[in-house]
Amino acid sequence: MAHTLTFNFGPENGSEAPSPYDEGAVHDSFHQLIQEQSWLAEQELMEMQQMTNVPSRERENVAYTASSARQTEALEASEQTEEHPGFSSATLRILASMPSRTIGRSRGAILSQYYNRTARLRRRSTRPPLQEVSHSARPSLRQLEIGLDSSHEEMATKRSLLVKELQSLPASQRVSMLQTMPLSLAEKRGLRQDSSGHSGTLRKPKTTAPLSHCSRLKYYIIIGFRNLWYSWLSFFHMLQPWHYSLKQISGRFGSSILSYFLFLKTLITFNLFLFLILMVFVVAMQAAYPSAIPNSESFTGLELLTGAGYFTHTLMYYGYYSNFTLNDPCASGYHITHCQQSRDVRLPYNMPLAYVFVVGASFIVTCILLVYSMSRSFGESYRVGSVSGDLAVKVFCAWDYKVIQACSVRLQSENICTQLKECLAERQSRSHPLNLCKRLQRLVVLLLAWTISLGTVLGCVVAVYYFSEYIHHVHLKRLTSSQTGNEAELLGLPLLVCLINLLMPYMYNLLAVWEKQESPVLEVYIAICRNLILKMVILGLLCYHWLSWKVTSSEIKCWETFVGQELYRLVVIDFIFTLLDIFFGELIWRIILEKKSQNKQRPEFDIARNVLELIYGQTLTWLGVFFAPLLPAVQILKLVLLFYIKKMSLMRNCQSPSKPWRASHMSTIFITLLCFPSFLGASVFLSYTIWSVRPSEICGPFQSLTTVYDSGKMWVTQLEKSNPNLTWFTWIHQHMIQNTFFLFVMSGILLAVIYLNIQVVKGQWKIISLLKEQIANEGEDQGLFLIPQRSCRNIWGKTRMQQLRISSAVPY
Repeated sequence: MAHTLTFNFGPENGSEAPSPYDEGAVHDSFHQLIQEQSWLAEQELMEMQQMTNVPSRERENVAYTASSARQTEALEASEQTEEHPGFSSATLRILASMPSRTIGRSRGAILSQYYNRTARLRRRSTRPPLQEVSHSARPSLRQLEIGLDSSHEEMATKRSLLVKELQSLPASQRVSMLQTMPLSLAEKRGLRQDSSGHSGTLRKPKTTAPLSHCSRLKYYIIIGFRNLWYSWLSFFHMLQPWHYSLKQISGRFGSSILSYFLFLKTLITFNLFLFLILMVFVVAMQAAYPSAIPNSESFTGLELLTGAGYFTHTLMYYGYYSNFTLNDPCASGYHITHCQQSRDVRLPYNMPLAYVFVVGASFIVTCILLVYSMSRSFGESYRVGSVSGDLAVKVFCAWDYKVIQACSVRLQSENICTQLKECLAERQSRSHPLNLCKRLQRLVVLLLAWTISLGTVLGCVVAVYYFSEYIHHVHLKRLTSSQTGNEAELLGLPLLVCLINLLMPYMYNLLAVWEKQESPVLEVYIAICRNLILKMVILGLLCYHWLSWKVTSSEIKCWETFVGQELYRLVVIDFIFTLLDIFFGELIWRIILEKKSQNKQRPEFDIARNVLELIYGQTLTWLGVFFAPLLPAVQILKLVLLFYIKKMSLMRNCQSPSKPWRASHMSTIFITLLCFPSFLGASVFLSYTIWSVRPSEICGPFQSLTTVYDSGKMWVTQLEKSNPNLTWFTWIHQHMIQNTFFLFVMSGILLAVIYLNIQVVKGQWKIISLLKEQIANEGEDQGLFLIPQRSCRNIWGKTRMQQLRISSAVPY
């Protein structure tokens, strides 16, 4: 869909004054301006010669020659255009918009000019011709004697007249007039105080009489409430978690490394929501009505690594939860299918129904939060009119003058310095394109590097597959022979997977060194893509292994608990390997580099590998929510510890990136990867488990059902039989939940909304680019004020043709 965006540069009504953007009017105004200034130049030159005591003959000849040349040029121009007796509004507007007209004026001349302007605003009179304006109010670079005031009394008189005129104006016009005055801030503040009668919004008026007790109490109350409000705002900022730490990281290492810690903070928020909703509606309710099966295992400490043993029959895993109504008085045992209720239950709490609905609702709300976070991050990083990369804005507008503490000032200065380095590095990378030979060479290197990386991924997947089959066979053999065995054998598969995830990114870093990418952003994106392929393929293989018939139909009594234990072991072992990587990859490597190199070089923080570790750990948590409801609590503890450990290691062991780069879009990329490959894969895994996989027959809330989804059908059927008035709810469940057409319709609507938002943003960016081009052309037009009249026609025609490009079709 396309609309035509047209910009009108002239007035619609012909009776109105011509706009300075009109070609004919501006052309005539230039000729009038040149003619008038040539006539005035001769008079001003004669006046200056009369003031000098020692006139020079050569100076008179030069002045006479210059004035003659200007007169000749003005006469040639006047032959081509029609002369106007007075100044037009276009000429006056051009004169007012020329910045050079304010150069060399004294404070007295400015005050006189604005006194005349305020008097005209008050009397609502028209502007007089330029010849009738006094020399003190006529700005000119040649009138140097105007800048010299006769005496201090004349300055005071001009100031008092200006103050009186400002007092007679309305408040809005007074403020706008003071803003446009080319005076210092101190002078503007003094004029505002004298004209308004008070020095500030909350300060007491300047009166000679002393304030009464009521007025003084009123001002004290107002100031007290203002200070209290400012203190509350400061306290509110202090309540934000890790506010100072994030500022410190941003100042020392830039936005690229800051994006990692912001992403970690976002993951803590998601896991906190999952933990709270599962704790309130599932875990706490089951803890209030504990299971009748006793826990015969003793705690040995190894359960913290394996998740088995004592933790097997606890609230940690799926197998502990009951398959009946918890507050049913007939529910005295674990199997209650033949129990006949003697009286009605008030507010029955069906655990199977609550389990599946809470898990499903948590995934739906998480999906909404992810989409909202992704859209907000997209709006912040790709927002229309963004000037985050403009060097002029960073240099002149980046400082926050409200910061007064020494540590905050130091952090802000470091942050601005890092941002300037990032902007300069980004511009430098854009200004060095490669030739054809180097492009072909880089293409061959990229093909070889991707072939090696994909080959290593295939080898790792094959190794994980055969090792998982071996571990499963050993585990089944131990179960059939009734041997206790060692629980440490269960750590074999998680150790192999985490070892691959630890070592393979270093090989990818060697490939990146071989590729020699000029752009650090592109290097990070390629590393993220390779690590993401490796981790997602391994997780997909493990999911296939867990849901295969070899696990669900084997001698394992409760396969859901077994899957939950596997995911728990992966989360814990991944955290242990992360600590080992920090110790050996950052601390020990920093010590080695400092001893070998004299410049005390330190390792750089690997953003791609660390971010993929966070996404990998969060994917494990989402996969295990159904099998281990308390797994989000383990993930929260892991992320909080990881934040402090990573921050301390970053400050002590790492250095700033050797190539500073601005991560304006990095947070958006992280949220997108978290949403589509990670959350989407976990949702597919959970949906397949609920709709297609048969649950265990002796444990869990769904032990007597064919599938988990049948619990919802049974509840709807019982609800319809107990209360025939709720047939409409049955119809909604049948046509909107059981029917897959509704799911496809909702998915189509979601995709359509996303597509429309993308097209709207593209259209807005197109409009912004056209407007920026128009602003550049306006700058060229303003440069015409300083160009002689002979070249005005050619340059004006070229600029006018460039401005007409704005009237092109813009998709919206």
